[in-house]
Amino acid sequence: MARNAEKAMTALARFRQAQLEEGKVKERRPFLASECTDLPKAEKWRRQIISEVSKKVAQIQNAGLGEFRIRDLNDEINKLLREKRHWEIQIRELGGRDYNRFGPRMLDHEGKEVPGNRGYKYFGAARDLPGVRELFEKEPAAAQRKTRGELMKEVDAEYYGYRDEDDGVLVPLEAQHERTAVLEAVQKWRSGDGGSQQEEEQSIYSTLEEADDEGAPMEDDDDEGAACFIAHVPVPSQKEVEEALVRRKKMELLQRYASETLQAQSQEARTLLGL
Repeated sequence: MARNAEKAMTALARFRQAQLEEGKVKERRPFLASECTDLPKAEKWRRQIISEVSKKVAQIQNAGLGEFRIRDLNDEINKLLREKRHWEIQIRELGGRDYNRFGPRMLDHEGKEVPGNRGYKYFGAARDLPGVRELFEKEPAAAQRKTRGELMKEVDAEYYGYRDEDDGVLVPLEAQHERTAVLEAVQKWRSGDGGSQQEEEQSIYSTLEEADDEGAPMEDDDDEGAACFIAHVPVPSQKEVEEALVRRKKMELLQRYASETLQAQSQEARTLLGL
């Protein structure tokens, strides 16, 4: 039995070798790109990989393949893309074209990377798989708080209100509001107790005519039947009242802030001056 198997294997080996020599059997792509030292063959294997990637990208667009088949296809596409990059590096080392700089990237643009996971891409229906769709949904970026230094850069004269009047709008509005406020205050004062208080204050000094030196009241010639007001004490004038208030205020300030020695000196000075 073992001898027959050895013969069969030997015959199969001879047959395969003969087909390879005749060119009927396709040559297998090397597992490592570094094993290939022939530039035309390297270009050939790269084109073969691109063809396989294109077919699988077209297949993965069908969402009816099922979740597991779509995931397998996506893994195979990423594996082929990595292998294509290895062959491009080998072609560049063999003196060929630099595809990383000048080559088309259509296949790479078909895929989409997850933010934060660079290298692995999702193609076609793989982007809509459960668990993958959420990765591509961008969360709203949180408002970044500015530092104190950044805020101080925006502080200028306008921030403090020094340029509010440059536009010529604020000043007329303030003047109009001021006139309105004054009119309202005057109207309120006239409709309230302000008028009666003014009449009472004026009546202190203007209702009585100036009396003579003996204190006798002056009679009104126009109205003989009017009541006569008799001042039994001398009535001070408004100026005298104001001077008395000022003196009283000065004394209160001296008692509050001046020392006893300073008060005594002030009293002595007033005595000498006859005040």
